[in-house]
Amino acid sequence: MLRQFAYFTVLYLAAVCFTPSGLLFAEDAVPAAPKAAAPAAATPAAVPATPAVAPPVIQPGHSLHGEAFDEGPRQKAYLMANTGKISFPVTTKVPECQQFINQGVGQLHGFWYFEAERSFRQAAALDPNCAIAYWGMAMANINNQKRAKVFIAEAVKRKKELTPREDRYIEALENFYKEDAKKGKDKGEKEKYEKYTKALERIYLDHPEDLEAKAFLCHQLWDDRSHSVPITSNLAISALINEVLAVEPLHPVHHYKIHLWDYEKAELAIPSAAKCGQSAPSIAHMWHMSGHIFSRVERYGDAAWQQEASARVDHAYMQRDRVLPDQIHNFAHNNEWLIRDLSFVGRVRDAVDLAKNMSELPRHPKYNTMQKHGSSYYGRLRLFEELNRYELWDELAALCETSYLEPTEVVLEQYKRLRYLGVAKVRRGDVEGGKVQLAALEEKLKEECRKQSETDAVKTKKEAEDKAKAEAAKPAPLIAPAPALPEADPMTPEKKPTNPQIQALEKAMAEIQGHIAVAGQDFKTALVKLREAGDVDPIYIAKVQFQAGEKDAALKAGRDAASSRKNQTHPLASLVDLLILAGEPKEAKETFDKLRAMSTHIDIKASPVFSRLTPFAVQHGLPEDWRDIKPPEKDVGERPALDTLGPFRWQPQAAPEWIAENATGEKVGLAQLRGKPLVLIFFLGHGCLHCSEQLQAFAPKTADFAKQGITLVGISTDGREGLEKSLKSYGDQPFPFALLSNPPMDAFKANRAFDDFENRPLHATFLIDAQGLVRWQDISHEPFKDIDFLLQESKRLLPMSPASPGASPAVAAKP
Repeated sequence: MLRQFAYFTVLYLAAVCFTPSGLLFAEDAVPAAPKAAAPAAATPAAVPATPAVAPPVIQPGHSLHGEAFDEGPRQKAYLMANTGKISFPVTTKVPECQQFINQGVGQLHGFWYFEAERSFRQAAALDPNCAIAYWGMAMANINNQKRAKVFIAEAVKRKKELTPREDRYIEALENFYKEDAKKGKDKGEKEKYEKYTKALERIYLDHPEDLEAKAFLCHQLWDDRSHSVPITSNLAISALINEVLAVEPLHPVHHYKIHLWDYEKAELAIPSAAKCGQSAPSIAHMWHMSGHIFSRVERYGDAAWQQEASARVDHAYMQRDRVLPDQIHNFAHNNEWLIRDLSFVGRVRDAVDLAKNMSELPRHPKYNTMQKHGSSYYGRLRLFEELNRYELWDELAALCETSYLEPTEVVLEQYKRLRYLGVAKVRRGDVEGGKVQLAALEEKLKEECRKQSETDAVKTKKEAEDKAKAEAAKPAPLIAPAPALPEADPMTPEKKPTNPQIQALEKAMAEIQGHIAVAGQDFKTALVKLREAGDVDPIYIAKVQFQAGEKDAALKAGRDAASSRKNQTHPLASLVDLLILAGEPKEAKETFDKLRAMSTHIDIKASPVFSRLTPFAVQHGLPEDWRDIKPPEKDVGERPALDTLGPFRWQPQAAPEWIAENATGEKVGLAQLRGKPLVLIFFLGHGCLHCSEQLQAFAPKTADFAKQGITLVGISTDGREGLEKSLKSYGDQPFPFALLSNPPMDAFKANRAFDDFENRPLHATFLIDAQGLVRWQDISHEPFKDIDFLLQESKRLLPMSPASPGASPAVAAKP
């Protein structure tokens, strides 16, 4: 292995970076060596000449223009249409460059920063001297100041022939980041943002024809409140937004009005909620934001429609452009909120299916792990919640034996899984199965208490030692000290340590014990235990309280719980059931009528929560489908058919076909490899040290992947001669998996493992299933080398069979 490493190190250091044919900004593509200095005047002692500085070696896959350009989108943009009615004139002689600038500004207004940066990069590729293109890249990195500063510096370099208006935009952002550098992070934040806001205001005052100046000012006046600058008048900002809308009624500034009133007086933003998505229908977040307002005013059906529109637009875009879902920063936020709203209106099956879909999405160390609160975290969270809320115990227990709700090394998540599984077993009648889960939790509790005792002992010992040292260092007192007061009891509530693992286990055990007590008709014990558990449906507890003989208190608790969750179907249905149980038919019918008034979307047969009310409905002369279907409200705007926006669920897409050659010149294509799962590794030739490290990391794991039925294949930019060098790199042993040659790089381009802006290949790794669908990918300036992560992700993903749109995937058995 040492010999192999030395061999590739020499190759890497000797490698010459090729010059691309397409440059993002031309004049400083590769730093040139300094020019020779003019001969010095004769002096008594000769001055040594300054040695020439060699240009830095740019690693394969990295941008020619520095670290800031390594990240972000590196595939070309296209004109999407429907990203907002924008006119943002810039200095350029390339008409298409202007179109991409307008598109990028619309995407900025929609907080679609990933695609905004792509649009501005495309503008720069079309016109490398377009300064505003680099300003746009900086604006698209509002959450990454390190990259933003690099981009605005590039804009400043190109300010020579700008209009005064363009110059002011660049100057405002340049000064904003200079202020940050001068004052230091988190210092003088209020003054910094006030100055930037004032600069935007001056742009508009000097250029009143610039509608975007006013729009950006509206955004900044709202956003300043997150940076120590309070909003003194929401009405004043709202009036400014209305001035923009008076000129362009479908300007994406509707987005800012929604944010402005979201936590203040949401009903004032309903007119903008009716137009926000329609103002930029290609941007998912613009549909989502309307859902904020409808949720605030407790119109959950309308909120769900908006967030479903957002999910469908995002899914269509991600599938079309082969972008990992969680690369878009607000994607998981929308879909988990959509699940909540679907639940509120009783769309049980859709809520569960979408939660499962979030769990099916590819995990990635950068974007989506259980710790990062992306789709993986939220999918699991909402899936547990919905199955529990709607009493789908069989499905919950079954999914705990699959990759959807599998055991996890995240401790609190694993304890939650044991809790839910124990509850499901008891609630479906398997009390003994629940006791097994309870015993497992008891063992975990003993272990956690033991660890806590050891931690406490070490802490107590150290505190005693520190106290003794401090006492020893003190001078002897002249007067004897008064007797010390006795210390407080270490087990008092003030002193008792709080350990989240122990608390989670105690609550989990309490809930399972409570349900076991219910099964044994011991309702008084059950009531105590369920209250100890926390996070138990309050109306379920009210039912137990009624059965424990506390009718009045139970009915009050049930009514209070339902009224605190206005316009939500589950609590109202549960209250009807409680009232029927308590022998209150009149109030039960009145409450049922309220439920029917919001029943348009209820999936009656999907859950016992609704289906057990059917006999009551029939008894009162209603059909078994007792819903009261109502038309949409009239203030929601013109809505397109949801199916025209995209699919309800994200699904993996077919891998592009390609043909490459092996070392003997034989043609090999993806079609020949179909039928078995495949890990496909695109690497940048035998001279790339990082690629060698990647191949050397994959090679020993070949057998582990093979155990899962997965084939490994590498595709190189090298010709056959270079490929043979890669094959020989493994020493005397044959390389354990196939390496192929693709010097035209058409396979790289087809798989988007290519920087279109700089015309150079990128590192990429794909997991392709037996049907030829891409289940996971990493495309980057660096090769993916966390092999164990990919192996575990392959084990998780491949048993999850992708379903047809709108269908629920079959429960897959764990491998």
